[in-house]
Amino acid sequence: MTSIETPEWVRDAVFYQIFPDRFARSQQVPKPSNLESWDSPPTVHGFKGGDLQGVVERLDYLLDLGVTAIYFNPIFQSTANHRYHTHDYYEVDPILGGNEALRTLLDEAHRRGVRVILDGVFNHASRSFFQFNHVVENGQASPYVDWFIVNSFPLRPYHAPRGQHGYEAWWDLPALPKLNVATPAVREFLWDIACHWIEFGVDGWRLDVPAEVDDDDFWREFRRRVKAVNPEAYIVGEIWHESHRWLNGDQFDAVMNYLFTKACLGYFVGDNLLRPEIVRSGYGHIDTLDDGAFADEVQRILGLYPRPVTEVQFNLLGSHDTPRFKTLARGDRTAYHLATLFQMTFPGAPSIYYGDEIGMEGRHDPDCRGTFPWDEGRWDQRLRDYVRRCIALRKAHPALRRGDFTWLFAAHGLVAYGRRLGDETLVVMLNNRQQPVSPILPVAGYLDDGTTLRDVWEDTSVGVHFGRIEGICVPARSGVVLEVTSTA
Repeated sequence: MTSIETPEWVRDAVFYQIFPDRFARSQQVPKPSNLESWDSPPTVHGFKGGDLQGVVERLDYLLDLGVTAIYFNPIFQSTANHRYHTHDYYEVDPILGGNEALRTLLDEAHRRGVRVILDGVFNHASRSFFQFNHVVENGQASPYVDWFIVNSFPLRPYHAPRGQHGYEAWWDLPALPKLNVATPAVREFLWDIACHWIEFGVDGWRLDVPAEVDDDDFWREFRRRVKAVNPEAYIVGEIWHESHRWLNGDQFDAVMNYLFTKACLGYFVGDNLLRPEIVRSGYGHIDTLDDGAFADEVQRILGLYPRPVTEVQFNLLGSHDTPRFKTLARGDRTAYHLATLFQMTFPGAPSIYYGDEIGMEGRHDPDCRGTFPWDEGRWDQRLRDYVRRCIALRKAHPALRRGDFTWLFAAHGLVAYGRRLGDETLVVMLNNRQQPVSPILPVAGYLDDGTTLRDVWEDTSVGVHFGRIEGICVPARSGVVLEVTSTA
């Protein structure tokens, strides 16, 4: 059995996911003329002109929020605003500022203690990818013909009926020719890209649709080479389901924890979910969860993988591939409050999708990829302040990042759990009801009689008597966090 080692820094990280075209635009980066207005609704093909220098100029915003790591959607040269159609893996898109802008960003981010991981699109390239274009132009005579899975010649990358373009493509989309990773030259090419950018200073990779590169040996060697350059590089795969195959210590460190996302939506949003949007999303189906079912599902998720993996799982509440959380909750801010407090007090690395902290909404692509409104008058300031406070809470208490997780109670609209690391113990209570509750919380076997706990936000204290905590009022659709200050 391979020993499992995962990056230490990820246990303390708070990620912020940025869709580069839509977050921030700098006047220092020259732009083409045909850009959409920043404040106009996003479109499928239009470009807004966001860039990496714009992110550098907004690092203070991220630091004030409490962010310590950034995950970028693809940044390499591409003909698509999302940049999953990679043209050149060794060049940052000039609209984003080119390689120089990434150098500046990494230097400034690292100077401020912020890590950066990039999106690695290694399953497919684009029609404009040099090696693919070479095959289009030269057919069977091209030296790169084995870089792709060709079914017939000539290749017809444009204007062919669906399925008749002559080569394998992601979801049969001719714009995305699938790379043939069985070819040694392709393997070496992709491994070299992975190491090149780690050597450049990037702190890890988020791997796009890695399950479709159905080759464990490829990913084992990918990990070996990346970790040889930087043993603390973070490798996280986009897998939407249980992922034991990739999480045995020899391939990925973690996956995007959509199981966590679904549990949060099923419980904190529940029957209020915007069901038509869920059906159209990558989530598939989400069950409404009561208190007990939520606790059972969370415990199941916690038990799926070895602890070193669980501690670095990429715990998200939404992404560029899903409708915004607030939209799925039909605008209910309190659902995001509860989910965020849970996320920030749960094992794993929390990730905020840009703009969720100020109440951005959006259904499917392109709506969920709107531009960040830098006019603060358009922000939900109360929501941002709450997210900022939850992040600060996580950063202040090692037990919330690295401690054991113990369920204490799950019934009557209330869930409660403990986090413990060494001498530090916290108890979290989440009220999922529409009215305040004053619970009698059983803690016998977890906390001794005579223990004193302090509300970390209200600075009031309660004690443990006869194996239970009483005298706490948990407001409607809210949470309370208690810290043990003394024991009997």
